[in-house]
Amino acid sequence: MMKKIIVTCATREEFVQIDWPSAEIGHLLTGLGKTKSAYYLAEAIRAQHPDLVMNVGTAGTLHHKVGDIFVCRHFVDRDMQKLKDYGVSYEIELPEEALDFVPSCLYTNKGICNTGDTFLTEHEDVTGDVIDMEAYAQAFVCQSMKVPFVAVKYVTDIVGQNSVEIWQDKLKDAVSALRTFFNNSPETF
Repeated sequence: MMKKIIVTCATREEFVQIDWPSAEIGHLLTGLGKTKSAYYLAEAIRAQHPDLVMNVGTAGTLHHKVGDIFVCRHFVDRDMQKLKDYGVSYEIELPEEALDFVPSCLYTNKGICNTGDTFLTEHEDVTGDVIDMEAYAQAFVCQSMKVPFVAVKYVTDIVGQNSVEIWQDKLKDAVSALRTFFNNSPETF
């Protein structure tokens, strides 16, 4: 039975064509930020009933290097983390068992994704391997709707080192590397 996968990306420039012949892959452009991302993904899940949602895109980092690719199942909402002293939930860790039908590439380079509604340009005390603006919201939607979710992030910039300019310059590299990452992986569907 062919698996149905929704691949999300925030911007057109982050679009990656994934060629897995044993899967029906649809793409969803969510826009930047948690609110739009959550809304458009929830609508797509209701309409398409996917077996998996996979967020693919770019991210910044504080601790790694440009060109690294991380597969994330653990997510931190840095905006809500500021309210942790008030008992606000700000972390999601999704079980790997839900990914029992996916290519082995999705079990490599595990990382933590830190999400917030700002593009970080200065070094801050941030938990995680990669920093983005959508993945936590998508993980929350998928967890709530009982759909397996994973985020695959290519590091385009080091926070605090001209991040916006470097991010724009590295988009083509990101798409090329992510395409190779996905399409050179043996399928296990």
